[in-house]
Amino acid sequence: MTPNIGKLLPTDELLSHQIVDTFATVAESDLSWTEKIWVSIPRKDGSLQIDFGLGRYQNRNVMDGFAGISRGNEQWTVRASRELAADPTATLVGPLSYEVIDPLERVRFRLGENDVIPLTFDVMFERRLPPYFEDRHAQRDEQGFRVVSNVVRYHQAGRVSGWLAVDGKKQDIRSDDWFAFRDHSWGVRLDVGAPPTDLRPARDFGERDFGGSSFLLHWTPMMLERPDGTRYEYHYYLQMRGGRPFYFSGYLNHSNGTQERVGRVRPQIAYDDRTRRPQKGVIHFDMLDGETRTVEVERIGESGFYLGTALYLGFDGKKHGMWRGAQHIDGERITDTTDDQTLRRIHQLRDSIIRVREGNATGYGIFESIATGPWPDFGLSAESSFV
Repeated sequence: MTPNIGKLLPTDELLSHQIVDTFATVAESDLSWTEKIWVSIPRKDGSLQIDFGLGRYQNRNVMDGFAGISRGNEQWTVRASRELAADPTATLVGPLSYEVIDPLERVRFRLGENDVIPLTFDVMFERRLPPYFEDRHAQRDEQGFRVVSNVVRYHQAGRVSGWLAVDGKKQDIRSDDWFAFRDHSWGVRLDVGAPPTDLRPARDFGERDFGGSSFLLHWTPMMLERPDGTRYEYHYYLQMRGGRPFYFSGYLNHSNGTQERVGRVRPQIAYDDRTRRPQKGVIHFDMLDGETRTVEVERIGESGFYLGTALYLGFDGKKHGMWRGAQHIDGERITDTTDDQTLRRIHQLRDSIIRVREGNATGYGIFESIATGPWPDFGLSAESSFV
């Protein structure tokens, strides 16, 4: 290896370089640099949901991931981690595998045999709509100067096929009965690794203090289909503190790939005060041309994968991107996610399954949410807040 030039990788044979270095090097040396894959694959009746994620932490020499299911109030998760340098171009870790079959059209997610939980699957995701970018998530430490988030992300709605085996019982995944959303993000990301012990504590994510005030996060893609078979999508990502937004990205996305910016979003949704899970309501999208479009939203079933066991916001002292050794695998089978102790352990962020309607167009979506402190308009008091 030549001094001051990164390690040569097979991907360096491609005519795709964008910085004066090899693909072993990313643009910044920040330890929070992350490239992440996520997919949620629910049944349309809300009875079962598959979740999968993979993270590459270039400056930490780590690749980690998770796969699991939510089945009613049960949640099964397997997590894996490995040394990135041992195989830097492979998008697999332990029994988890991610494969691009046809870029932006078809990708494959697999969980192989493992000694943690009796769960395996092999799912092909195929495009229903083009991928759409969200606005860059740029955020600074409000108590200091560091850029703590500088992430770009695209997401995509798809149909799925394949199979799933739970406790040795195999079932086919038929596209008419399931739907899926996936995303792909990269950049400097919040909540990677253990928080530094010699810095003023940050707030808003992970094991850090949420500031002692009301904090709200919504991230939700939803695809709708008209009676004539044409499809479109809404997506918004909202973060608020003390009743005021400090990050917002919202779009009405058309099937030809064009995007209309949403000027403001006004969710009117009832929550379960104990679990902080969205239940039903409407979302008003105020467009830049003055039109207001309203989408009805309703939670389906009890399933909804809690992302805490996937290390979002931390789990039992473990965090995204932590070094766990050359190879590591663990996980658990939670039989009841509704008791207080478990809710505190797994946090409230989950991939809730929703049914949506706008006029004669209907469809499905994923609703991720955090709500701490009182939010009277959502029926949330200050007392119940499983962060």
